[in-house]
Amino acid sequence: MEFIPSISNEEVSALPAISFDGEIVVVEDSASLASACESLSHERLIGFDTETRPSFTAGVVNRVALMQLSTAERCYLIRLNKVPLDKALIDILCDEAVTKVGAGVQNDIRALNMLRHFRARGFVDLQDEVSQFGIEDRSLRKLSGIILGKKVSKAQRLSNWEAKVLTQSQQLYAATDAWVCVEIFRRLFGDGADGLSR
Repeated sequence: MEFIPSISNEEVSALPAISFDGEIVVVEDSASLASACESLSHERLIGFDTETRPSFTAGVVNRVALMQLSTAERCYLIRLNKVPLDKALIDILCDEAVTKVGAGVQNDIRALNMLRHFRARGFVDLQDEVSQFGIEDRSLRKLSGIILGKKVSKAQRLSNWEAKVLTQSQQLYAATDAWVCVEIFRRLFGDGADGLSR
C-alpha cells in the first residue's frame, strides 16, 4: 500500500467526515462497568483513547475523566470520574492477547497511571507504526485523512468531560476517536498484527 507522506489542514478539511455509527454505551456505574469488562475481555482488537477536562490555568492538569474502548460495532465510554479504574479494567489494559490500538497512547497510559499504577501491555501506537508506510504526519486527524480519506471532527476536544451528563455530540466525538483507530489499524494491517514493528 502506498500513502502520501503528509496532508495539509486545508486538504483534511475538504475531506468527507467520518463518525462512529455503532452502539455507544456510557459506563458510569459498577454494574455497567462489570458488563463492559466482561464483553471487552473476549475481544482481540480494541480502539483506545482517553479524554480529560481541559485546564485553562498554567500548571494545572486535570485527571482523566473518560476512557474509550471500542470494537468495530460498539464503543464503551467509561467515565473514570464516576467509576474506578478497577481490576477488571486493569486486566484488559495489561492483557497482551487483547490488542489496544490508539494514537499517542503513552500520554494516555501515563495519565491513567496517575489514577492507579499498572503495567500496560498489548498496546499499539499508530504514531509509531505509520513510518513504515512512509507517513510523516502523526495526528489522528491527519492519519485518518491520509489512510482512510476521511476527516475526524475535533470540535468537542476542549469540552467538559466531567459534565454530569455527556451530550450526544461528546459521546459521538469520543466514540469516533477510539473506533477510527481500529479502522486505521485494519486498513494498514488487516485484523492481525503481523506487520507491527514491536
